[in-house]
Amino acid sequence: MIPYGRQDITEEDIIEVEKVLRSDFLTQGPCVPSFEKSVANYCGAKYAVAVNSATSALHVACLALDLGPGDILWTSPNTFVASANCALYCGASVDFVDIDPKTYNMSTESLSEKLSLAEKLGKLPKVVIPVHFAGQPCDMYKIHKLSKKYGFKIIEDASHALGSSYEKIKVGSCLYSDITIFSFHPVKIITTAEGGMSVTNDLDLYDKMKSLRINGIINDKKLMEIQPENEIWNYQQIKLGYNFKMNDIQAALGLSQIKRLDDFIIRRHKIANNYFKKLKNLKIILPFQSPGNYSSYHLFPICIYRRECNKTQKEIYEILRKNHIEANIHYIPVYLHPYYKALKFKRGYCPNAETYFKSTISIPMYYGLSYENQDKVIKIILNELK
Repeated sequence: MIPYGRQDITEEDIIEVEKVLRSDFLTQGPCVPSFEKSVANYCGAKYAVAVNSATSALHVACLALDLGPGDILWTSPNTFVASANCALYCGASVDFVDIDPKTYNMSTESLSEKLSLAEKLGKLPKVVIPVHFAGQPCDMYKIHKLSKKYGFKIIEDASHALGSSYEKIKVGSCLYSDITIFSFHPVKIITTAEGGMSVTNDLDLYDKMKSLRINGIINDKKLMEIQPENEIWNYQQIKLGYNFKMNDIQAALGLSQIKRLDDFIIRRHKIANNYFKKLKNLKIILPFQSPGNYSSYHLFPICIYRRECNKTQKEIYEILRKNHIEANIHYIPVYLHPYYKALKFKRGYCPNAETYFKSTISIPMYYGLSYENQDKVIKIILNELK
């Protein structure tokens, strides 16, 4: 089976993990803060908080921004469910902004129109989560400009976009957002097996997220609310938090992997360029790349429209699978899932996202994909669609 994505683990990665296994600290040791610093420095952000998944990072980011009952969060429907679920975890409600049919990211035109209407209805969002789909950065300048006009906070879901740049600025700099989230799942750009991270330039948000990931506990005496004279209080729980810690084994793997981050992305660009070169004459839509952006190419989605091709999306998907190529779908619009349909969302709510879903297939894209295996994928697509 040729997977659509997978990790790349070297002997050096294994050695770094083994060092931690032989050390005194398997968790809450020196590797986690070192990994946090490494990611923050790479992105140009001041602070970073490592957690056990990007889902947890989204959750604590929403809590740090005081999202709660009565509040509304908006996000893209073209994403994994975690980008929306984080609102529900906080007791808030969620709504969706349709995507741009060219970039597959949140449409700034749809966002602007929806905000104007929401202002009249008194239903403006407290938080908006744009998703940098497949590694292609959203138009953050326009979204940030709208946030100043309408007063919402911004969390960038950059689970696909570590190493990407927007107008020559690294995604994660938080120049146009309050918090940015990264994922280190095995199919992402670098991996910690499972894991996620929040980065921010706001010290208050940093302190809140750091506390929330460890049961709402602090050990900084200056921040403690109880200051007894004759008792030992070396930690205090100041709010309801969660056990979302990343351990040192994961962080050691991340520290080793981030050394190769730029090499990973350069290789992904070579693979993408090979797809562009060999599939360009087919009547399919290849991923659009904004001239001012630099994508991490987490995914390589192609769009197949029956009116242009002699095969449907489903037929090509099944043919690839039968030939041991793990094509995938990214994404079913979040509000079409049974759980969200029960919340009264219906088909037709975001037409661009639905049209995209019914035409897209993600074909293999990962660092270790050989040109030989890539050509097998290309040959099948050419044979079926030419």
